[in-house]
Amino acid sequence: MAIPSIRSATNARFPVLLFHQSQLPAMTRSVRLRKFDGRSGRSSVFARYSQSRDISTRLQDSMENFPKLVEDIIQTSINTGPRGALRLAQGIQAVIGVGGEWLTDVSKTANTSSGLPSGMQLGLLSPIYLRKLFERMGATYIKLGQFIASAPTLFPAEYVQEFQNCFDRAPAVPFHEIEVTLSEELQRPLDSIYEYIDPVPIASASIAQVHGARLKNLQQEVVIKVLKPGIEDILVADLNFVYVVARVLEFLNPELRRTSLVGIVRDIKDSMLEEVDFRKEAANIESFRRYLEKMGLEKQAKAPQVYQHCSTRRVLTMERLYGVPLTDLDSIRSLVPDPEITLVTALNVWFGSLIACDNFHADVHAGNLWLLRDGRIGFLDFGIVGRISPKTWAAMEAFLESFANEDYEAMASSLIEMGATEKDVDVKAFARDLEKIFSSIQDLDTEIVVATARGPNAAAISANVVVDERQMNALFLDVVRVSESYGLKFPREFALLMKQLLYFDRYTRLLAPTMNMLQDQRITIVSNRRLRSAGELSRSSGF
Repeated sequence: MAIPSIRSATNARFPVLLFHQSQLPAMTRSVRLRKFDGRSGRSSVFARYSQSRDISTRLQDSMENFPKLVEDIIQTSINTGPRGALRLAQGIQAVIGVGGEWLTDVSKTANTSSGLPSGMQLGLLSPIYLRKLFERMGATYIKLGQFIASAPTLFPAEYVQEFQNCFDRAPAVPFHEIEVTLSEELQRPLDSIYEYIDPVPIASASIAQVHGARLKNLQQEVVIKVLKPGIEDILVADLNFVYVVARVLEFLNPELRRTSLVGIVRDIKDSMLEEVDFRKEAANIESFRRYLEKMGLEKQAKAPQVYQHCSTRRVLTMERLYGVPLTDLDSIRSLVPDPEITLVTALNVWFGSLIACDNFHADVHAGNLWLLRDGRIGFLDFGIVGRISPKTWAAMEAFLESFANEDYEAMASSLIEMGATEKDVDVKAFARDLEKIFSSIQDLDTEIVVATARGPNAAAISANVVVDERQMNALFLDVVRVSESYGLKFPREFALLMKQLLYFDRYTRLLAPTMNMLQDQRITIVSNRRLRSAGELSRSSGF
């Protein structure tokens, strides 16, 4: 475009630039410039011209990025191959199925005076129907749903809350298909490695299933975690599709680049592909076992041994541990005289791993944290781990101390230190809002179910705790929501840490109801400034 000719038109007050209409871009020709008297007229003209230039610049940027977008889509399609078409067909089926549910629910509310509930107004994009769609779509989308549930700083609260219910459940793959995978991966006859393999799986999830077995030479009871056949192809096809959607959305709406949407999708993709490489989980387990050995905690806690000679990228053979979850009070009492000491040990080992281990266990729900038959704490399933930066831990340590002391101004300051913000935060106002949230923590319901069973000689009474994760997550979301109102954005590791602390809070209510886990002198919260020695950590565990 030719450079516009410029001439000066001057009145008694100020000059105005005049452009010939033919020299303006087509999008801006409706903007007619003439002499104006007064400041408002001048600012209006230049504001409108500046806005037009912004639109023109955005359009130019988009056109420059378009070839790269097309190249990305073509390359991603080539990498995906024919499996993309199959997943598309499966996706259409899932949309039709969940869409049918939505229409049925809509028809039930058609005759009500209140109209369509807010939870249904977005159709399949409503939280509950999107969660159902993800569950139908299988492994990739279930993992995406779990990521949404664990990232309240990235997604709206109603979606984070709903995706807490995204269940990873899947029918078992027939055992003969599992045998094929084992033979392909181990490259040896299975009967030369295992004395037997139980064809009935212990558990089956979307990505893998687990079978009990015994090693032939060592006579060791083990569990074999096997990646389900074809799951990698499904993950690659799905994640490539999600990547393309993110790229297109950023192209259509450049404002989304500020949210790093494509970057987030890349991180999710890398995380998921790591999860289907069992060598990564094996390395996480070995790292935790080295931590226990280095800190002298092998008599207090245990992680399963990995048998490398029969473990690969798609097969993980581990020592089988026997025990009970930390929510089974009756069984715990049958194994140890004082359940409170069990909890203190679990807390010390986990807190110590935050600094002294390469990573920490980031999924300590009752299925993954056991009291073993020999009285030790068993840490299972290292598929989800966290890595905490020194800066975040320093702020987290201050947060925990302020929480224990109910010092809400110090708590506000620690959260401000941890979160990224460009605003000046009113610490006192933030502290008052935090106090309102945490003052209600004692009101959370802890349902302890007591059951009586009569045997031939005596009656047995067992107690178990029903952990209401919805309440736990609601509390955490309140903290995030209030913090975001002050412009704070937290790293994802903060969310992982907080969720584990809420799990431990529930264990405390059952096993040691009078104990304050953050103030008890037996519990050592390892500091970045002075890492406790193994002896001190062991003594504080009560052994």
